[in-house]
Amino acid sequence: MKRVALIAVGGAALIGAAFYAFTNVSVEIDGVVLRDADPATVALGASVYEASCASCHGADLEGQANWRSPDEDGRLPAPPHDETGHTWHHDGDTLFRLTKYGVGALINDPDYASNMPIYEGVLSDEEIIAVLSYIKSTWPEEVRVHHNEIENRQ
Repeated sequence: MKRVALIAVGGAALIGAAFYAFTNVSVEIDGVVLRDADPATVALGASVYEASCASCHGADLEGQANWRSPDEDGRLPAPPHDETGHTWHHDGDTLFRLTKYGVGALINDPDYASNMPIYEGVLSDEEIIAVLSYIKSTWPEEVRVHHNEIENRQ
């Protein structure tokens, strides 16, 4: 009887571990879907943005001055994430990978110097998606529609 119970518990643990692993990598496998119309996701994203992003990208997503020109150390200032920036020109999967792994990994250049932190191990995948969803939720409707078209091409 103890052996049957031990096997059942072990099997359940393996199934649970497999489920956990699958759900945590599904973002990588399935691509990223931003949830800019989901109030709970947007609220979480606003909170995480304020704590982790606003110090560089601005409380109103306005970015830093002269964001298209390298500063004195050759790095680009933080771009705006409002409709005046280029964030909405990229699909959600690209934005997710840039945020999680950094620009250098995205462009396959490990020597690329950036002030943008790598958020892998700092923010969960859900928090990153929430931040990106929050950002998208602030864009004017026509920009969101255009971004949806970009997303649908992927």
